[in-house]
Amino acid sequence: MNFFDLTGKNAIIFGGAGGLGKLIAREYALAGAKVAIASRSEEKLAAACEDLKAETGLEFKYYVCDATDEAAVEAAAKKANEEMGPVTILVNSQGINKKVPVFDFPIEDFNNVMNANVTSILITAKHFAPYMKEVGYGKIINVSSVRGKIATKGPGNAAYCSSKGAEDMLTKVLAAELGPFGITVNAFGPNIMKTPMMNKIFEMRANEAGVTVEKYLEIQGANLPMRRMSDPIDCVGTALFLAAPASDFLTGNILYPDGGLTAIG
Repeated sequence: MNFFDLTGKNAIIFGGAGGLGKLIAREYALAGAKVAIASRSEEKLAAACEDLKAETGLEFKYYVCDATDEAAVEAAAKKANEEMGPVTILVNSQGINKKVPVFDFPIEDFNNVMNANVTSILITAKHFAPYMKEVGYGKIINVSSVRGKIATKGPGNAAYCSSKGAEDMLTKVLAAELGPFGITVNAFGPNIMKTPMMNKIFEMRANEAGVTVEKYLEIQGANLPMRRMSDPIDCVGTALFLAAPASDFLTGNILYPDGGLTAIG
């Protein structure tokens, strides 16, 4: 057995139009899977598929779908399984972050973060897992965060940390419920990464510290056992492991490709 071969598997990555999701899509395709990406923006999806094809020489499908819209997810699940065959790998890489001190945090914003980061995972699992159940095999992989395990010292993270803690528990509950049908459910929790979602935050913090973004990242990385900040590529191997036969008996776990932060945090 090739423990990391995805030949014959069909995968869909929500939040796959950019950042980490796009890298995961590329790696899965190179490992042999047929891959589709999904998000809300058709323009970004089309551009991502073009980029991925140019990098790999392989074809990628896309589905325009808001993961918080249950009707849209249900339709996307039906269409993807009809067009690709059984989708047995589901990656939830969608999510948002709103950073506001607790004294001023708008409840609507808090609810939006929970909806995008937690409720959407239940929705995608609810509508893709039945197809996995039919074939007796499936992999659900949730992109969590170290912030589901350890809080931050500074203000503004009530929604994000809470959502990631909830995501980790949802991962465990889904693993317990779907395991009898041959479906594994795991998550991985990166450290803060250099992704488009974080760029504005890095710029803000660098300005507050009176240094360049590059210097700020260097200073932050120096506090980790690996002595550098995380990059999205650092998580791709973990995502492949969780999708591959190598992890067929692993379920309900959260892995941390975090440069050692959770070891010392």
